[in-house]
Amino acid sequence: MEDSRKILGKVHWQSPSNIAIVKYWGKKGIQIPINPSISFSLLKSYTETEIKYSLKKSSEDISAKFHFEGIKNDAFENKILNYFSQIKSDFQLFNKYHLEIKSKNTFPHSAGIASSASSMSALVLCLLSIEQTERKISEDEFRKRASYYSRLASGSACRSIKDGFSLWGETDAFPSSSNDYAVQLSEIHSNFRELQDAILIVDSKQKKVSSTEGHRLMENHPHKIARITQANAHTAELIAALKTGDFSTFARISEIEAIGLHALMMTSSPSYNLMETNSLNIIEKIKAFRTKSGLDLCFTMDAGPNVHLIYPKLNQEKITRFIEKELLVYCESDKWIADEMGIGPIQLMNTTYE
Repeated sequence: MEDSRKILGKVHWQSPSNIAIVKYWGKKGIQIPINPSISFSLLKSYTETEIKYSLKKSSEDISAKFHFEGIKNDAFENKILNYFSQIKSDFQLFNKYHLEIKSKNTFPHSAGIASSASSMSALVLCLLSIEQTERKISEDEFRKRASYYSRLASGSACRSIKDGFSLWGETDAFPSSSNDYAVQLSEIHSNFRELQDAILIVDSKQKKVSSTEGHRLMENHPHKIARITQANAHTAELIAALKTGDFSTFARISEIEAIGLHALMMTSSPSYNLMETNSLNIIEKIKAFRTKSGLDLCFTMDAGPNVHLIYPKLNQEKITRFIEKELLVYCESDKWIADEMGIGPIQLMNTTYE
C-alpha cells in the first residue's frame, strides 16, 4: 500500500567500499578493534543510498522502511532498525521522521567485498545530512561523526568515509590514530596515489560465514596475541612504506595479511574456509607473473574467495592483458571489476521541500 505521508526532504549519498591492506579482525567492547587496520577506498565499488523523510505518526517509535535494489528486504530492514535503536538517543530525527530508505550496490553483496562498509557509511551520511538541515556543523566534524557512527554500524565502514588511505585503530606509529573513527593518511608517495584494484570474482554468492561470526571467534583464538603483535608491526611498516614509495614492502605486507586472515579463519574453533581452489590458482598465477615480468603488483583478499590484484596505474595495459589471458578462466563467468583508488563518499542530493 502506498504511503500517503508528505515528503519533507530527500538526501542521497554514494559511499565506497574499501579494501584493507592491514586487516581488521577481532573486536572488543562496542565495535572497538583489537588491532589497527589500513585500507584505501575504491572508486567503482560503492553503495548508493537515498532517504526520503516525512513526519511520523505520534504513536510510532522508530519508523523506517527499507528497499534493497528495488525489493523490500526484511532482513536488512531489521538490521537497520536494530542499529537505529542503538543510536536513537544521539539523533533527534528518529523522534520526528518516518524514513523511506532505498539502497543499491555496484558489486555483489556479501561475497568478500566490503558491502557493509559502503552500505552502512552511505546510510550514516544520509542520517547526518538530515540532521544538518537543523543543526549545522563543520565539514571536519561532519566527517568525524560520520566515521564514528559508521563504525558502530560496521567496523570497516568507518574507513569508507575517507578518500585514499585511512587508518583505524590506535597505534604508536600514528599519534592521532583512534579506535573511535578512522583518520586520513595524507603523507602518501606518488607511487601509491593511483593504485588500481582488479577485483577477480571467483564466487559472487553470499559467503558461508558472516564477518560478525569471524570477529567473535577471535575472542578465544589461540593466535590472538601473535596476531595483534603482527598487525601493529605491519601498520608501522606500511605507514613508512606509503611515505617512501616502497612497493616491495607494501606487497609483502598485503599478501601476508591476506593469507594470514584466511589462516586465522581456518585455525579458529570452529574453523572454516572461505578460499576456493580458483582463489589459490589466481594467487599462484599472480606470483609467477610478477617473477617473470618484474612488474609491481600484489594481491589481497577480504573474508571471501575473491582476489584483489593491486598495482600502479602505469602497469595497467600489461596487467589487463595478463588478467584477460591467464586469470579470467578462474573467475565466475569471466567476472571481474576494474576498480581503482577512490575519492571517498559523494553527496548526490540534499533537497528540502516547502
